[in-house]
This record gives sequence, structure tokens and C-alpha cells, in this order.
Amino acid sequence: MAKMKIPLVDLKTQYLKLKNDIDTAIQDVIDSTQFIKGKAKEEFEQDFAKFCGSKFAIGCSSCTTALELALRATGIQKGDEVITVANTFTATAASIVHAGALPKFVDIDENTYNINTEHIEQKINDKTKAIIPVHLYGQSCDMDAIKELADKYSLAVIEDCAQAHGAEYKEKRVPVSDIGCFSFFPAKNLGAFGDAGCVVTNDEAIAEKVSMLLDHGRAKGKKYEHDIIGFNYRMANIQAAILNVKLKFLEKFNEQRRKNAKLYNELLSGVKNLILPVQADDCKHVFYVYTIRTSKRDQLADFLKQNGISTQIYYPIPLHLQQAYKALGYKEGDLPVTEKVSKEILSIPMYPELTDEQITYVSTKIKEFFS
Repeated sequence: MAKMKIPLVDLKTQYLKLKNDIDTAIQDVIDSTQFIKGKAKEEFEQDFAKFCGSKFAIGCSSCTTALELALRATGIQKGDEVITVANTFTATAASIVHAGALPKFVDIDENTYNINTEHIEQKINDKTKAIIPVHLYGQSCDMDAIKELADKYSLAVIEDCAQAHGAEYKEKRVPVSDIGCFSFFPAKNLGAFGDAGCVVTNDEAIAEKVSMLLDHGRAKGKKYEHDIIGFNYRMANIQAAILNVKLKFLEKFNEQRRKNAKLYNELLSGVKNLILPVQADDCKHVFYVYTIRTSKRDQLADFLKQNGISTQIYYPIPLHLQQAYKALGYKEGDLPVTEKVSKEILSIPMYPELTDEQITYVSTKIKEFFS
């Protein structure tokens, strides 16, 4: 098989497919001169809320700010503790710190890489106010178990849906609880042309509080009246316009990702020393990334690079071992499954435009490595 060059993601091909619609949407915003607030943002918020099966979606500048806004809107304050995981991007924990609280890390399930719900209860104390489950790689956490604990201890649940646009738990799209936060970083299943995010909720009071906080503490329709001290965390109207176009294709793109994952599974099944992604019962995985595991991770990554195949590690250093969170007092060995997985995971090319020929080439090279 001739050598191919395959990127981890391919944003250009998708753009070229949608170019006319996207360029028109961008030009409409330019012509309207509504760059900060406007019709495009309002339309996207309505359409994305409907897509998620929720009442409200509030566009903001990123998922990082969305998480912080959601935490603040639920009443999180200094001295509170929020339970989450360490195998995620720093934004999950950083948003907790920005809101004034402390992250408490729980180990993960070795099959799904999501939070191990059996370990949550032992972390709960009088200071615990919320749980942030991270739907990693495009698959929902075990939300029934999480909601049961949240109800038992009167905790807020804020789902980190940054990698899970359209993912389902028991045939319900995330967020399954009352609040979810999404990222529209360009490489995501639904990506903008820059940073953007949103808070999705069924709670009108939360929606109103988030809307005020992200816009300098102003209620809707007010310009120089500030009811609370807020932030400038708004979504740009031009990003909303782009997202409006791409949202129409999200279900189709997610199904193509699932089809690509199925082909990977078929071609890589039975390869010794290689662990493939698992779709949990009651879940519909949307494969933001396709992540394999092997004790020979670094050697495999080098081999694939030599053969023109891009890879990425999400995430090589768990948050509890990062310098930024050293003050929390965690040490190596505190989250054994998280630490083990971080040394073995490797994400290989995954995007809707990936062809069967490309998937076959990647799979052939992986099998060649292990042979």
C-alpha cells in the first residue's frame, strides 16, 4: 500500500463542502454590522437548544467560560468543592477554580475513561456543592448513578459536554441533567471558526443568571443598567452564524463518525496488545476522537508518524499531577486508573470526511506495527 499522509483532523475539507453557505452566513453578519449580538446568535441559541432537547441555550465565548458561568449561576462560591475527573482538559478544573471553588478529583472507569461513579460518594462532604461529569471523547457518563447521588446529597450537576455534541444516554441527548456546557472549538464535532461555547439548561432562572453574568451583569434589553457584577463572556455573532450552518449537518456528521469507528473496530479487532474504544450500554457514542490503548503507545505513535499518520494524546499528564494544581496536594498513585490510562492512550485520525481507504491504511499500519 502506497504511503499516505493523513491528518488527525481535516477542517479544510469540511469547510470546502459547506463553503457557499458559510461564506454567505458570514457576509450576512458583515452586512448587518451586528458583530456582538444579533439575529444569528438568537437563531443558533434556539436551534441548538432544540437539538439538545432542552429549553434554553446561551451562547458564550468558550466552554471554559460556560462552565464558570454555570457554576456561578448555581451558587458556587469560595470554599466550596466540586467533584470531577483529572483525565480531561485543564478548562474543566480551571473553571472550578475561577468560580472560587476547589476541584476534587475522582478516578475513572478503565473501559469508558469516564468518571467511576462508584468512587464519587466517598469524596462527598459538607463542602461538596456540585459534580461535573465529563463526557469524554464523545460518550456520556453513567448519568443515572450521578443524578441519584446528586439528589441524595442536594448537589448541582453540570455536565461537561465539550466533546459530546449529540451524544445520547438512554436515548436522550446530553445534557441529561438540568445543565450542560459545550465547546465549539474548531476541531469539535460542531466547531466554530474560533473560540465559542454555550450553556444549555431547562432551568429558566439559571438561563437568566448566565445571560446576565456573561454580558456585564445586564438583564436582557438593558444597556447601562447592571444588576450584578458580570463578565464579558459573549459569543461573537459571526461564530453563531457559522455554527447555524454547520448545525444542520451535525447529525449526518456524527453518523459518519460512528460509521468510521465501526470500520476501525472491524479492521483492528483481534490485534494483540491493542485495546479499542468501548461503547457503554445505554450510550450513543459520537466519537469526537477515536482513542486506542497500548503499553507500546510511544513506539506506535512514532511508527505511525513515520508512515504519514498524525496522532494525539488526550491527555498525557492528568490534572492532579499538573504543576498548576500542585496546591491541591495530590500525588502519583492517588488516581491509579487515570495514571495508567494516561500512559497508554493514543488518538488516531477521526473526522466525518475520513475515507474508507484512509481508515484501511491507518489500520493496516497499526497491524503492521504489532506484527
